[in-house]
Amino acid sequence: MTSTRPPVGLGDERYQLGVCIANRPPFMGLGELASCRALVSGEIKAIGDACGNGWRKVFNVYAKLIWAMAADEVIKKALPAVAAVSQFDSWQAYRDALLLQPDCGTALLFSSPLEARPGPLYLVMGKGYGTAFSDVESGGLQLEWLSERFAIDRHRRLIVCPYFDYRQLSNQRIDELVVLTRSLCE
Repeated sequence: MTSTRPPVGLGDERYQLGVCIANRPPFMGLGELASCRALVSGEIKAIGDACGNGWRKVFNVYAKLIWAMAADEVIKKALPAVAAVSQFDSWQAYRDALLLQPDCGTALLFSSPLEARPGPLYLVMGKGYGTAFSDVESGGLQLEWLSERFAIDRHRRLIVCPYFDYRQLSNQRIDELVVLTRSLCE
């Protein structure tokens, strides 16, 4: 798990919570991105407007998840980036003002979860994407499936979860994910 490659994605390069996604938004050169780049104010909206409702949902569910995590004291202590949410009145305000921006402590990663650096907590979006990296014999993820939707690799501090979409990662499943996240923060 000790990668020498820099993480590739959107957000804070010193992230405490990295969310791995299989695809990139087709927006302003993000397909060629070779490092982690923080977004600027308004860029999440611009990506959603340019790339469609699917990307808007990814950002919205990410913000809702962080908002839900902020209600848990154990998670806030282990992931100070989550505690920063308390300065906002809503998950929407957090999304627009801080999510994936400089010094936010979060990232949306396009690089492989196998390239994850030690320390941060990782979420891998989608069962298919997570399973693609689970060949244990070749150093893949050591996934323990806890249910049809969630798996955990405790050694890597990684959770495979449903894709960030309202139907796949509903409010109830966000609550389940918060409980699993807490288990890796204790």
